[in-house]
Amino acid sequence: MAFHLRIVAPGDLTERVVAFLAAEPGVTNLVVVPGAGRRPAGDAVQCDLRSSAANAVLAHLRELRDDRAGPVAIEVVDAVVGERPDPRVRRTLVQRDVAPVWDVVESEIRAGAVYPPSFFMLLAIAGLIGAVGILVNSSILIVGAMVVGPEYSAIIGVALGIERGDADPVIRGLSALAAGFLAAIILTLAFGALIRWSGQTPAAFLRGVRPVADLISSPDLFSVVVAILAAIVGVVSLTEARASALIGVFISVTTIPAAASIGLSIAYTDGSRALGSTFQLLLNVVVLIVVGAVVMRLQRVIWRALRGAALRLIADGCEFRAVACDPDSHRSCPGPGGRHARACVCAARAPVMPRS
Repeated sequence: MAFHLRIVAPGDLTERVVAFLAAEPGVTNLVVVPGAGRRPAGDAVQCDLRSSAANAVLAHLRELRDDRAGPVAIEVVDAVVGERPDPRVRRTLVQRDVAPVWDVVESEIRAGAVYPPSFFMLLAIAGLIGAVGILVNSSILIVGAMVVGPEYSAIIGVALGIERGDADPVIRGLSALAAGFLAAIILTLAFGALIRWSGQTPAAFLRGVRPVADLISSPDLFSVVVAILAAIVGVVSLTEARASALIGVFISVTTIPAAASIGLSIAYTDGSRALGSTFQLLLNVVVLIVVGAVVMRLQRVIWRALRGAALRLIADGCEFRAVACDPDSHRSCPGPGGRHARACVCAARAPVMPRS
């Protein structure tokens, strides 16, 4: 995977940005168009960036930027023709040499954690589909309701807010979830009351044959296990950009079906099922948020530790090679600093040091 970056920088900042990007081996196709920027005014800088270098490059660009510079626009490049493979990346059966690009992951989560009227409308419609599925004992309709429901975007947005210590997305996300689920419950309650009053309740449901409702309103240890696993898969699918796995999360958690079951149970004056469904809903939402925040934090810690270990290995190799090489051979090595610093730059970019 690669990324395309677009930056507009003022003239005095452009020189530093371009110098940094030109010295980074993970950057290719660097283009500078002086004076092309209009809002803000400045020089347009574009480049392609390997995912293996993305976190370090974006972090450094964030440090270089000031209030005059425009935002860094990031586009995902689906395919690159003619790219030479990175010699530093080992190709094995089980391969994971690239950490998640956290700026991209966080921006995608924040982009999904917005709550226009369509969010609440979809949540309410999903609740109605779930109510029909409960009434007719149709697992297919229950799955359909899970897929339609947009609540996971709010849940993962709250988890990110907790993990980053940002209260605003937590408050907005929890408020949206509370309002959305309340709307779904009220709508399914009205729907259930209308079906009951009209006499159109399915005969099996009236006789108490309610396998789908019983499953939803009876949370147990397996409900906790599934919610934990779904939370893990949800975070990993977002950080690894695996959309197919994320669909599995939608059809694994019992949130929308539980909200629909609450409304129907109240409409049919079934207090025990209403209480069980309420517990099921709260259980799933809380576990998804808490485990999601914990998994995101663990991923950051693990990748930070792996990056630190890799840098220590490079530093050890640099020190050994700096002693082994003739000082005159370092004049061709790019990078500021003394003899050891130049040797380190060479060792990080090439597997073999030049020898006199």
